[in-house]
Amino acid sequence: MKNKSPLPAPPLGECHIPVASPLQSTPQKGERGGGFVMLIVRFVLALTYLFSGAVKLIDPRGTQYKIEDYATAFGLGSLMPENLPLVLACLLGIVEFLMGIYLFFGIRRRLATTVSICFMLVMTPLTLYLALNNPVSDCGCFGDALVLTNWQTFWKNVVLLVLSITALRYYRLMPHFVAKRFQWMVALCALVFAALFVSYNLWRLPVIDFRPYHVGADIRQAWYDDQQNFGQFVTTFIMEKDGVRKEFALEDYPDSTWTFIDSKTIEVEPSKRSGVGDLLIQDAKTGDDLTEQILCDEGWTFLLVAPYLEKADDGVMGDILAIYDFCRECDIGFYCLTSSGDEAIGNWIEMTGAEYPFCRADAVVLKTMIRSNPGLMLLRDGKVVSKWPSTALPTPEDIDITK
Repeated sequence: MKNKSPLPAPPLGECHIPVASPLQSTPQKGERGGGFVMLIVRFVLALTYLFSGAVKLIDPRGTQYKIEDYATAFGLGSLMPENLPLVLACLLGIVEFLMGIYLFFGIRRRLATTVSICFMLVMTPLTLYLALNNPVSDCGCFGDALVLTNWQTFWKNVVLLVLSITALRYYRLMPHFVAKRFQWMVALCALVFAALFVSYNLWRLPVIDFRPYHVGADIRQAWYDDQQNFGQFVTTFIMEKDGVRKEFALEDYPDSTWTFIDSKTIEVEPSKRSGVGDLLIQDAKTGDDLTEQILCDEGWTFLLVAPYLEKADDGVMGDILAIYDFCRECDIGFYCLTSSGDEAIGNWIEMTGAEYPFCRADAVVLKTMIRSNPGLMLLRDGKVVSKWPSTALPTPEDIDITK
């Protein structure tokens, strides 16, 4: 039997055998629906991480203070190195921002969704503990840009955990918005931008000030408004007589034949305070309340804000004295606000030769006023005109009080 000769190969360019391609295949109905759902899941996660990370990059000091609050609440404040909270704040902002970028552009999808799950597995039980025990007022996940209660934060994390698990399970349904050969470039640019951006906000001041002491704010008016807006509370008293318990309002308090059992207070109208009402400025020598006097000064007023004089940057002493001399010549008020004790104030005066008046205020309020130690704030008729960190203090020639 003769071997059959092989069939001749078809000429080049005339082969019409179909080749399956995942890029050309028509998606099934279920896959199209799943892809749409994953698009929503992906963007919710991405935008949440981008917003949270960007806020932390804008205000790393605020995140640092919140981490310090956590450490104090859990009894770890004395065990934590001094600079560790700031390092953690910067790293947290960078990681969250990168997770948002990765999820948004579909870069390293499995890695991003895995990190998201790990992050939520830590934060969800932690925020549940915060909601149940309330050791800190809020978690600070969105900084001062969006303040959530501890319970709101917990339920937000539950939703993000479910979305993260879904995203990891079906991460292949998330399309890439950037070709694979360019993904490393997007990732690198995002990392460099985040690192430079957070460094700038540390060296200067946050490019966006979410706090009530931002430039342009009328803190005099806000302070007065806060004195009136404490919210409304209703207190009821639980009384007992002849084995019968009954609740009474304050205006209906019964006679002495009733026995007091307990009382409860309910907030019927939430407070609308901005936080400026917490500002209390006292003369460091006499203890007199100078808050209203300083805020009601007509014209220009300089506030040197130094939450902790013992930790303040002493390399700016000459610049501060030059500004103070300028204020004396122009008859402008100048006050140093600090939470430090008499010893620290005395050491500062001895080192700098300062002759300006010192006032005491709460450290939390001072750190809210300006993210620098020390920092300089200029008021005019109770309004914030400008703010400078210790790294960029103005010279007398830079200050224009003729406007």
